[in-house]
Amino acid sequence: MVKKEVLSIAVTSGKGGVGKTNIVSALAMSLQKNYKKRVLVLDADLGLGNIDILLNLTPKFNIRDVLENTKKLNDIIVDGPSGIKIIPASSGFQELTRLDEFQRMKILQEFENLEKSFDILIIDTGAGISDNVGFFCVASHEIIVVTTPEPTAMTDSYAVIKVLHNKYQEKKFNILVNFVKDEKEAIEVYKRLSLVADRFLNVSLDYLGCIEKNDNIVKAVRQQKSFWELFPDSQQALSINEIAKKLVNIKPEIKSNIQFF
Repeated sequence: MVKKEVLSIAVTSGKGGVGKTNIVSALAMSLQKNYKKRVLVLDADLGLGNIDILLNLTPKFNIRDVLENTKKLNDIIVDGPSGIKIIPASSGFQELTRLDEFQRMKILQEFENLEKSFDILIIDTGAGISDNVGFFCVASHEIIVVTTPEPTAMTDSYAVIKVLHNKYQEKKFNILVNFVKDEKEAIEVYKRLSLVADRFLNVSLDYLGCIEKNDNIVKAVRQQKSFWELFPDSQQALSINEIAKKLVNIKPEIKSNIQFF
């Protein structure tokens, strides 16, 4: 079974293209290798999963097989780089973009029956404000919202925070700013989001860190490897390590609403 003290982290975003899956894979590897945590990554973009493509993996089975009762969760877990474990999603199946209540309970039951033990579960949600995103965020101890300095990304990030607060009563969010020229720009993005959130929502936004824009990330994607693995001494990899260090020190706490994972 999954240990009760496992820390579950949902990583989400308002729009696609902000580098969310890149960050998830890099954080998982850093936590596994640098901090000796056993990390399981769930690709929760169930109808358009792509972490297996990003990391050049070829899983035989995916979460669709579990939902169709042909496989157990233990059967579909694949080995990723640096010792991380991955639960792959399916791709091109629209019916999985909105899970019904039975399917949600099926996933939660499968996690309860996991034979392997993990210290950290990182959930790479889909982008946007779908019911699936809400479900996985509510089910996790911590929520990381990935955004960029682009006005559209910031607007959509606020929209996600607003929906998670108004519909699901979420009150605490971690902000990670990607594709910045420097940390000064990242802090400015965080302050702008916080200003709007403080004015219109009763939520807490915490600055988690930032990743500077660099061609190394593009090169890594083209080679189907994580930039953290390919360029371990880069500023981007070092930033990931600092963010991972913050996550290591988080103690799992049950939120005021229903806690699943």
